[in-house]
Amino acid sequence: MSKLVFASLSRIADFEETNYDVQPLGKDEWETSDYVAAVVTGEPSELYNIEDREGRMVPVEAGDRVVGALGDRAATLEGVGTWAAVEGKEMQALTNAGLFGTFTSISQFLPRPISLQYRGHLMRDGKKLSMLDYAMKSESFEFVVPTILLVGTSMSAGKTATGRLVVQELSKAGYDVIGAKLTGAGRFRDVLSYRDKGASKIFDFVDVGLPSTVVSEHQFRSAIRPLLNKINDCAPDFLVAEAGASPLEPYNGAAAIEELGDNICCTILCASDPYAVVGVQHAFQLKPDLVTGPTTNTTAGIDLVKKLSGVDAINILDEASLPAFQDFLHDSLKLDRELS
Repeated sequence: MSKLVFASLSRIADFEETNYDVQPLGKDEWETSDYVAAVVTGEPSELYNIEDREGRMVPVEAGDRVVGALGDRAATLEGVGTWAAVEGKEMQALTNAGLFGTFTSISQFLPRPISLQYRGHLMRDGKKLSMLDYAMKSESFEFVVPTILLVGTSMSAGKTATGRLVVQELSKAGYDVIGAKLTGAGRFRDVLSYRDKGASKIFDFVDVGLPSTVVSEHQFRSAIRPLLNKINDCAPDFLVAEAGASPLEPYNGAAAIEELGDNICCTILCASDPYAVVGVQHAFQLKPDLVTGPTTNTTAGIDLVKKLSGVDAINILDEASLPAFQDFLHDSLKLDRELS
């Protein structure tokens, strides 16, 4: 028997409590952030799982129905796609969170993505429904929260793992910490893991109506300011802010960093290799306070980061390195409590 799965991009909406209709619309009426319904097709692969509104992975197969949102993705290691490339009714899940479109470039190492057939837009009272209808809004903007910024040299560079450890150590010491993902392609699991490690509240760009941050810079800045304003209203001691991918990719990472401004009190660069550290330093004029990620897997990588960039690196996956990481946080954030 087929099932209906509301993908995690629908977590800000009220579809499970309120009626809606599904109506096919012409392509000229489609827009980024539109909520759409699709039916799963094709033979299942390892990627035939949808992340639901609670962040759980739900296996899907042909005939199952999924509610997601139209959007774009530009992942360096996995795939590039957009809803604008959809032809006819055939589309794909660009992420397991329910980001719908068509891949225009995909890694040969990636299993076959979920094939979908468009059934229609979600409608209510004759009007199509969008993530923007449920987006967090604010008439003013203020942000003065001390921020630990996590950036990467690419996707899968260890940003979330590093962020989890920062949240854990600060929360254990009694600080009120909020975890947020400001750029990337919508997946709930990353910010959920911050909550699991002690963050008092978690937020991401989905809260302001974006399925991914591959949008115009103006649209991104207009969306992210209400989110930062909400975080400011919560008055935490620290924000641990992850900028998905790298500042130079089309996810608006550079704009996110500018919006955080002088509130950034510590920058940690998560790097795939030592040369990528130098690349980000030169291309983005960014000198981090610390380097983590796969480049620190061995002492050879750690030493080469120091030699090439002049920045210290710590392997956060090595339990023996925890005291050094705690000392780094204590000194760079000028904490008045010991981390242990």
